[in-house]
Amino acid sequence: VADASLAVEVCANLLSEERSVGYVKELKVNQEEQRKVFAAGRDELKFITLAEARARRAPFVPYAIEKPGALGSLALRDIPLDEVASFIDWSPFFWTWELKGSYPSIFENASVGAQAKEIFAEAQSLLKRIIKEKRFWLEGVVGIYPARAEGDDVVVFDPEHAAHERQRFSFLRQQRNREGLPNLCLSDFVAPKESGLTDYMGGFAVVCHGVEAFAKEFEDAGDDYSSIMVKALGDRFAEALAEYLHKKVREMWGYGASEKLSVDALIREEYRGIRPAPGYPACPDHTEKAKLWELLDVKEAIGLSLTESFAMYPASSVSGFYFAHPESKYFNVGKIDKDQVMDYAKRKGMSIEEVERWLAPNLGY
Repeated sequence: VADASLAVEVCANLLSEERSVGYVKELKVNQEEQRKVFAAGRDELKFITLAEARARRAPFVPYAIEKPGALGSLALRDIPLDEVASFIDWSPFFWTWELKGSYPSIFENASVGAQAKEIFAEAQSLLKRIIKEKRFWLEGVVGIYPARAEGDDVVVFDPEHAAHERQRFSFLRQQRNREGLPNLCLSDFVAPKESGLTDYMGGFAVVCHGVEAFAKEFEDAGDDYSSIMVKALGDRFAEALAEYLHKKVREMWGYGASEKLSVDALIREEYRGIRPAPGYPACPDHTEKAKLWELLDVKEAIGLSLTESFAMYPASSVSGFYFAHPESKYFNVGKIDKDQVMDYAKRKGMSIEEVERWLAPNLGY
């Protein structure tokens, strides 16, 4: 799915006795069309070598690097539900119900406006109950560490022992011929080793607990609609918590201390810095989560674990990295060639076959 919030509807269709057969048939027809389009365009992929892509990297732009007020990791519990609720981005909530549009303009939509208003009102009623009865509880762990870029890797160090490497995150670089544009990699946004600068990189993981238990109460009562509503709100709380804590981290880091942005401006990401997540376009490898979990001791800190496929459990959760460089931005790594896969496998200490399995959507050969 294009957005994690859409997974609820997909699962509901697959589990429905009435809809599943037709839904699967429709999926297969669409996927066959996608295969034909992909096969037709495959010959048009134009790669440059990994060495050339690295030579075309975005040059690191020196900046006034602020030293964070606190280094290392910090677990946060009992985060106020009402405070985090004010950070909710409601647009993806409507996408869960296959209502296309942005909040609040969706209410004026001639075709879906009335339904959107009805569902939103029901969501607000349930939201008030969740907050009043404390059916959800929010926890998160964040960390900021001294860091430097070494090629396409970012190495983070122990705050108290500068020479002690705590973790090494491996990232991928755009490898298509971008015709005059830089071939980006997330490591470009951290000061390289040769610069002699002390830079910093952060990471986080947040979870909304209690969602499954509350949803099951409705399922047991035969109320699937309310169960889906609970899960949709759980996802919204997790995303809102990620936004809420990112704001706190920017303040703690120093560069966001004077930031005065409305919630709408925060949702539009008008602040400095980014928080890309493993598995998403800028760092599509889910296995990097394992390193993040080890660095922040996520499971012990907030009870958020990883499955064998590196999905997070409980599901209403978000994790990722913090980059503070003023020029940092989101991008899509896209397709990569065999030479980068071989280099990446060597850097990560994995077999080529294993890397190809995890990066299957990104393989351009």
